[in-house]
Order: sequence, then structure tokens, then C-alpha cells
Amino acid sequence: MLATLIELQRLKRLERTGWTLRGLPNGTESVASHSFGVAVTAMLLADEVRARGLEVDCERVLRMALLHDWSETRVGDMPRTAINYFGADARKTAETLAFADIVIGVGAAESEYKALYQDYEQRDSLEARLVKAADVIDLIVQAYALERSGAKGLDEFWQVANAPDFQLPAVAQEVVREVLLLLLDARSNIE
Repeated sequence: MLATLIELQRLKRLERTGWTLRGLPNGTESVASHSFGVAVTAMLLADEVRARGLEVDCERVLRMALLHDWSETRVGDMPRTAINYFGADARKTAETLAFADIVIGVGAAESEYKALYQDYEQRDSLEARLVKAADVIDLIVQAYALERSGAKGLDEFWQVANAPDFQLPAVAQEVVREVLLLLLDARSNIE
């Protein structure tokens, strides 16, 4: 377990590549910062979805949100533009292999972590799809914060907000849609 904990420390210093490629300074956002944002967003989404009557396993949501980017300690934060060159399958294979290596030796939970990661990658469950929605929302929240601070040229990060398809049940899709509409409205008011 100690080796995994030490390795995951890298996520605190690993820059989110998309911001760097847009000319934003180092320190704009780390992978660990993003993972925290995803976990908080996923928790809030899951709680709201449950409040509206749809059963969600919140512990599963939080665990998945926390581990969804662990593989980046070994393969880095691959931006969307790199996927155009390497291919989505190559990225997925590399990240899956890296994740499996990272969790070797964590103890009894190793197989559970692998199952959570696989579910997230395949989007097999409501929880996985909520975490993916949270992943996208956190990205857009960060873009909004950067634009409020004067950053320009981040329009591409907002494209997913216009027609998201997370394959969620109606109740969950409505919650996500409401958050995205609020973000779009807030962005339109940036001076």
C-alpha cells in the first residue's frame, strides 16, 4: 500500500496538460486538484439525484471519482489532441495497464479498485456515468474560473456543455443539464 500512496503523490505535481497547451502558466491545475473537483462534483450530483428519487451508490461514486485518474502517474495527462495521434484505444490500453500496475500490492481492495476503474472506463453503471459527467463539469468549472481571471481561447472546453450525452436516466440527466445551463449562463455574464 505504501508504494501506491507514494506514487500517487505525483498527481499533486502533475500538470493538467490541456491548460499548458493553451499557454496557461504551470500551477494552473494539477491532476490531483482536478480529481478533488471531480469527487466534490460527483458527490453533489449524486446527492441531488438521490434527493429526486433515483437510487445512487454514493460510496461507489466517490471511490470511482477519486481513482479515475490514478493511471496518469505513469502515462501522464494525455490531452484530447494527443488522442488524435495515438488513438483512443492505445490511450485506453496504456491507462488500463498503468492502473493495474499501480494498484498491485494495495491489499485486499486491489480487485475492487480494478473493477471500479473498469466500470468507469466502460461507463457500465449509473455511478460511472455520473462520475464522467462530474469529470466534464469540473473541467468546465475550471475553464469558467480561468476565464473570469482573464484567460482567453478556451471555447473548445465549453463545446460539451451544449449537447452532452452521458446516457443517464432522465432524473440524473436533468440534474446535469441544470448545472451545465447554470455554467453557460454564468459564462455569458463574464465581463
